[in-house]
Order: sequence, then structure tokens, then C-alpha cells
Amino acid sequence: MVTRHPRPPARVGRPRALGPSESELTPREEVLAAAAELFTENGYAATTTRAVAERAGLRQASMYHYFARKEDILATLLESTVEPSLLLATALLARPAVDPAARLWTLAAADAALLHRGLYNLGALYQLPEVRGERFAEFRRSRAELRSAYGELLHLIAPGEPGRELRCDLLLGLVEGGVAVVRGREGDGAPGTEEVGAAVADAALRLAGCDRAAREAAVRAARGLAPA
Repeated sequence: MVTRHPRPPARVGRPRALGPSESELTPREEVLAAAAELFTENGYAATTTRAVAERAGLRQASMYHYFARKEDILATLLESTVEPSLLLATALLARPAVDPAARLWTLAAADAALLHRGLYNLGALYQLPEVRGERFAEFRRSRAELRSAYGELLHLIAPGEPGRELRCDLLLGLVEGGVAVVRGREGDGAPGTEEVGAAVADAALRLAGCDRAAREAAVRAARGLAPA
């Protein structure tokens, strides 16, 4: 997901091929937005840095001012889909007095919303063979830490429940895969980001073994935990 910021009055960086952009994105953000579109629609291997630069309205040489390699662009995109959720997970785990079901609901809702909010399904890029390379080690570590946080919350909800590792994998698959399925729906009936986050979080509590009363209590308690 690419965060949008107001364009500063003075441009800092390299010149554009097509002159000033009407977008509110900075040149670096335009590169990320262009790459997100091309990687998800055309494929990572089939997308050249020249194509990314052209879609962003930059000269190819100018793009290298922001990203030295195509791998760097992909790594930045992938890390942006995990780091906010990992920060939230760390904060939630630091609040042991709060119902773990409420913390799980909050994390799953925010994580799903983060993946759904972007214009393109960046979660589909997680399984690229290139992501196994050393350049993406930081992304893999962050994703592993996020998975561990989900596992810890599952354990706190049901300490004696067997199959914790399997349930943790299923939970992560529920968040990432559920969003991918929903993104395929288009038109007026397509759910909004908040609705998707809540639905995924509710399903996460069911997977965790929470009954209806526990789920309703968790949702009430989660209202004060959601990130601003």
C-alpha cells in the first residue's frame, strides 16, 4: 500500500520525463504506485524498470535516484504491507491485562484492512520465488514475527488447545487469503475496508475457538484498542 502525502512546494530529487505531475504523490511514491500496479497486473518478472519509470512519468535514470534495483522497489512494497501490523502486534502484546480475544480481533481487523486498503493486491506477491532471496530477508523476518504474534494470542486464548502451529498458519492464511478473495468482488456490492476488516477479525475469533459470547465481548473490548 502506498501512503499519500501532500506534494511539497519545491521538488527535491531528479527531473521528470513528462514535466511536473498533477498527482499529490512524491516521485518516490509514484514509482511505488506504478510498480504496485505493474507487478500485480503484469507480473514481477515481466515488468522492467523502464516500464515502471514510464508509468511513473520519470526517466529511467531518474528513477534510480530513489531505487537502485527492481528488487528494492518490491522489498519496499512488501515491507509496507507488514510493518504497520507488526508495530500494532507488538503494542498489543505489551498489554497483558487486556482480553487476548480483543487483542486478536484488533490485530486481525487492522491487518486485513491494511491489505484491503491499497489499490492493488500486494499480498499476491508474497509467494513470488524471488521473495526467497536475501534482499527480502527483512520482509520474511517481519512476517515471521507477525505470525508469531498471532500464535501468541491464540495460545493466550486457548492455552491447552492442540495444533497451535497449524491454527496459526490457518489464521495467517485467513487474513491474507480472505482479503484476496474479497478484492475480486467489484461493483456496488463490494464491501468497504472497515467491513472487510471486521469480517476477517470475526472469523479469526471463530478459528481461535471463541464462542458467541466471547466474540461479542471481544468486539466490545476492542473498540478502545483499534489504531487511530
